[in-house]
Amino acid sequence: MAIEFRKKPGIVAYLTAGDPDLATTRDIALAAIDNGADVIELGVPFSDPLADGPVIERASQRAVARGTTLAQVLGLAAELRKVRPSAGLVIFSYLNPVVRMGMKTFCARAAEAGVDGVLLTDMIVEEAGEYLEAMRENKLAPVFLAAPTSPDTRLKAIAGASQGFVYAISRVGITGTQQKVASDASELVARLRRFTTLPIAVGFGISNAEHVKAVGEFADAAVIGSALVGLIEKTPPQDAAGAVGRFIAGLRA
Repeated sequence: MAIEFRKKPGIVAYLTAGDPDLATTRDIALAAIDNGADVIELGVPFSDPLADGPVIERASQRAVARGTTLAQVLGLAAELRKVRPSAGLVIFSYLNPVVRMGMKTFCARAAEAGVDGVLLTDMIVEEAGEYLEAMRENKLAPVFLAAPTSPDTRLKAIAGASQGFVYAISRVGITGTQQKVASDASELVARLRRFTTLPIAVGFGISNAEHVKAVGEFADAAVIGSALVGLIEKTPPQDAAGAVGRFIAGLRA
């Protein structure tokens, strides 16, 4: 499967897998897909999520406490692929769980599960040789993060190594909702356009329909993370899928 954004702007929905539990994450992912999400990012919970703000950090801690593993997240991806064959599926993880499983083993199992791409948040492009080789061997799309502070030489390297889409960080810092889309985001996307024809998705702080519309003026997709995870945190598990479905539909409307 190739990662495709069927409407502009596309919607990438980030979920912390295993919060509140894996079965509920499955239902939430299906609701997101059925209400307009083009890509599901399945976040692998990690005990020390340094790049994440308090909302996703709490979700990760809850999922870790439940014993959620990378192997289980890959199993969840396989389930989603069977029932929603056209949805985009990306594994979003810190490097540590992947190293523990083994890079080649992970890539092979991700491909077997039907995953389209992988984003390792602390994998830097300058040290990604082994990772990129394993990804190529398994026909997986590596997605890299591009920051406003990156010089053009680094943006060119990130664009050259990425497949599927490039993830442009709207601002420097940790994940979390914000009042408006940072002005740095449009400038960063314009700089990336010089080096790639891949779709560019903007994330970090995108949390409502107004943000999504603003992102659509200059980018190809919006990544919704903390707003979704926060909604799940506040909603009883039995109601979470419905709440997320309505939220995604509202972004599309």
